[in-house]
Amino acid sequence: MKKALFLVVSFIFVQVVNAQKDPVVMEIDGKPVTKSEFLQIYLKNNNSPKYDKQTLDEYVEMFKKFKLKVAEAEKLGYDTIPKLKKELEGYKRQLATPYLIDSVENKYLVEQAYERIKTEIRASHILVKIDPAATPKDTLAAYNRIMALKKRIEKGEDFASVAKMKNGSEDPSALNNGGDLGFFTAFQMVYPFEEKAYTTPIGSISEPFRTRFGYHIVKVTDKRPARGTIKVAHLMIAVPKDGTQEAKDNAERKANELYDKLKNGEKWEDLVPLHSDDPGSVKKGGELPAFGSGTTQRMVPVFEDAAFALKNDGEISKPVKTEYGYHIIKRLEWKDIPPYASMKKELQGRVNKDDRSKKTQDSFVSKLKKNYGYKFAGEKNLKWFEKNLDSTYFIGKWTANGLTSNKALFKIASKSFTQKDFADYLVKNARGIKREDSKVVVANQYKNWEKAAILQYEEQLLPSKYPEFKALVNEYHDGIILYEIMSDKVWNKASKDTVGLKEFFAQNRDNYKWPKRLDATVYECLNKQIADKVAGMLKNDTITSKHVLEVINKDSELNLKVRMNKFDIEQTSFLKSANLKKGLNAAYEFEGKFYVVKVTDVLEPMRKEYSEAKGVATSDYQNFLEKTWLEELTKNHPIKVNSEVLYNLGNK
Repeated sequence: MKKALFLVVSFIFVQVVNAQKDPVVMEIDGKPVTKSEFLQIYLKNNNSPKYDKQTLDEYVEMFKKFKLKVAEAEKLGYDTIPKLKKELEGYKRQLATPYLIDSVENKYLVEQAYERIKTEIRASHILVKIDPAATPKDTLAAYNRIMALKKRIEKGEDFASVAKMKNGSEDPSALNNGGDLGFFTAFQMVYPFEEKAYTTPIGSISEPFRTRFGYHIVKVTDKRPARGTIKVAHLMIAVPKDGTQEAKDNAERKANELYDKLKNGEKWEDLVPLHSDDPGSVKKGGELPAFGSGTTQRMVPVFEDAAFALKNDGEISKPVKTEYGYHIIKRLEWKDIPPYASMKKELQGRVNKDDRSKKTQDSFVSKLKKNYGYKFAGEKNLKWFEKNLDSTYFIGKWTANGLTSNKALFKIASKSFTQKDFADYLVKNARGIKREDSKVVVANQYKNWEKAAILQYEEQLLPSKYPEFKALVNEYHDGIILYEIMSDKVWNKASKDTVGLKEFFAQNRDNYKWPKRLDATVYECLNKQIADKVAGMLKNDTITSKHVLEVINKDSELNLKVRMNKFDIEQTSFLKSANLKKGLNAAYEFEGKFYVVKVTDVLEPMRKEYSEAKGVATSDYQNFLEKTWLEELTKNHPIKVNSEVLYNLGNK
């Protein structure tokens, strides 16, 4: 009795201590949200957190809405929907990856990746395709074929010629490039290919090796130090992919004219706002994100080569043609490869997602076996599978119905992994298995199963071992079911409920109006002389905008742009204060450009029709549905906030 009383008192004491360490900020449906949980989410959403009453009150209101929706989703069983459970399991596996690797081996691979990023390899290859599940006969045939091609090259035939020849390389690009892959660095090829390329001397040809694509031989033709990271600006003259030859020729002439102007002293910052067709960079003087070694940002090769060819900051290139149009590139800043410390985190993530992570998992499993007292018991207990795995397995029709025992095959810690566990794995993982002797198949599948089972066992322990992993999984869980319930209750409902949407539109029709607009043709001119000439031509009502363009842009594509539209006056900066009237208006200047505007009609404010306002009305209807729904949730899911804990979050 005393012992039982002591245990109860001890349990209560532990609970009190834990509560003091991690007090409750709020309760929803009686479920606590602890200080640590709340802080983790709060800090994740606030780079510069504040702990004053107003800031915390505002955040708590948003947090309440989030938790109310999650509580309702759980109440309605969204977390039991098979497709959502499957989605969460997929995310859990991704989140678990960094915890299921050998940290020592992983550290080596991260450092290796950094060293490789510092060097770019140029290589050519020949590929003989082979399915990952090919039979031994087909595998041998592919190997013999790649060896025959290698011998032809070793006897003096040109690598590119062999790659291009009939029955040569099965990489489709080889017909154009002779197998030349250009320069590449770490992570830009599958890991086995990268490994072979970085370990083959320049001028040498590798032994055949296999990737998921088939058998390859690689010839390394060059190596160079990585070019580093560069930041540039560009002035782009767009060329539509389906544009006429005339449009393409006009774009090229315009780009060359602009290049000449820059070389003759005109300022970059003046020409880019006037002429660049890249809306994403034009307001920043054409500046683009940094790209090159150590970044995830990539440009098309011809653009990159032209950029890295610039040797000094401020230097500009001649017009460079890409699939998007013509670019004049200005170098802003170049940096060498960043130090390892600043790249380590990014490289860690890329290694974990790459094929090379399999190497770290193998050594990690070996350590788990040692830590958990692994014992193998499969000598006799695998015999049934070796005897009973027949040809039906390779066509997906094999079953283990004849298995009457369920003996252990191996044990870790206190858990046994049995024959029936292995049988389930065999049935689920029959696809793509080579037709081989049953003993070989069983041995290979057992090896794969054992590794997967041990990793899965460890994965199940992660939430208890690593609180940050548990928190991340909970975050993904809430996010998945929140998205689904919002789709059902708000987003999809608003778009599918056409009757409700039309009723909402009718009740709020005065909210959907066209502002005052001009139905007009706008002539944007390079200078005042051109504007005056355009205005003079337009006094003749028979002259079209096409004719004006042809005349004015005869010598330069930079002289004139023409736009026809119904312009919102308040939202169009160059029209806002121009006080324009119906008909041809006098030329005027705005922010360095000159405009001639011919107004066909002045459209006074008017109500929009349903078809014209549907997009905005749908968004408003979604907000209305969400607000109404939240009012209902507030009644059904009581929330209590512990103000004392909340307003002391900033105190340690």
